[in-house]
Amino acid sequence: MIRVTGSGIHDGVHRHPLGAIRAYDRWLRDEFVAMNTVLEEHYFTRRADILPGHEDVRASLLRDGASLIAAITTLPDDPAERYALLGAVGYHAAACARHETGEPADLAPEWSLLRRLGTSLGVAPRYTFAHQALYNPAAGDAFWTFTSIPDERVFITRNGQAVLAYQRAAAALRRVPAMGVSNPVATYLLEDAVAALGDVLRFNRALAAELDPDRFYYCLRPYFKTHRVGRVEYRGTNAGDFAAINELDLLLGLCDPADPFYQEILAEKEPFLPPGDAATIQSAVRTEPLLSRFLREAADGVTPVLAENARLYLAACRAHGAAYAFHHGRLVTPFLVAKAPTAETDGVTASGPPLEAVVGMLARLSDLRAGRKKDGTAWEGLERLRELVG
Repeated sequence: MIRVTGSGIHDGVHRHPLGAIRAYDRWLRDEFVAMNTVLEEHYFTRRADILPGHEDVRASLLRDGASLIAAITTLPDDPAERYALLGAVGYHAAACARHETGEPADLAPEWSLLRRLGTSLGVAPRYTFAHQALYNPAAGDAFWTFTSIPDERVFITRNGQAVLAYQRAAAALRRVPAMGVSNPVATYLLEDAVAALGDVLRFNRALAAELDPDRFYYCLRPYFKTHRVGRVEYRGTNAGDFAAINELDLLLGLCDPADPFYQEILAEKEPFLPPGDAATIQSAVRTEPLLSRFLREAADGVTPVLAENARLYLAACRAHGAAYAFHHGRLVTPFLVAKAPTAETDGVTASGPPLEAVVGMLARLSDLRAGRKKDGTAWEGLERLRELVG
């Protein structure tokens, strides 16, 4: 549940206007989930994105949520709680867009609140994957979801675990430049990064094994699509909207911040990052990549510690590439690309852009992160380092 510091809410008693947040939180965990689940089961019978029927449920979802959100007039002081509230309100806006219910007049109060929250935090005024995985307060073992369909919990849990593993790897590599690449203390950090990236692959494999492709495509994906907040269309949520994976790209030296393709990747995702993540990426942009550091020092002679650390660095590069290649080949392809040709929908998209464009972009990222022998990748530098350290 969203904690409201200094609110006067105690033991469930509403003693302050911020009690409206608690009332909305309770509805979001109960009736909201039940109504979405009814609608999703209805659509799923025909494997359709949306079907007529259950208009009373659609109307209740819109009316009840909008009424509770309109009562939220006082916001938490804590930025983290404010960011969580943005996600909570964003859930309702996304559900209304998914079920194609509500006119601008119906949604205007919550759009206003979303813009107010987004502006105060410097982020896009809609829910993102960070709200699903990292700013999603559990109560009674249950976090916020759109539905009670088990696949949604699997999707959030496994992707959330992978995000934490990426963050652990980035946190380890972030400290290596200050120590130097031949420092024996840095060996521990490089080992930690390799282990964390191995966990990313492990969680991705579990996700591929546990998630049903039909349930994902028809019951989960539609909540991630583009929708309006006021007059602006914001692209859908994406599980890659966090800094750590890009920090790894840059620190390892697998992606070049001067590459126009990669610059577009960073610029496009910036509004959808959690507060503070953009600054983390910019710090990585300004940091000399580990590959350059290893090559420069190895050119003067390879010492035992440098050789060991270089081997661990190369192992981290392989693990980063393997985890992303698995994601592209075993998650994006079967769960999204393979389903699209048979879907009873027109203009299938992936978080906004056309599916074809997104898949092409992901394939290029896979080449970069794996350091494949292609133009613009780090393959040549990686090969040179392999030769230097034997």
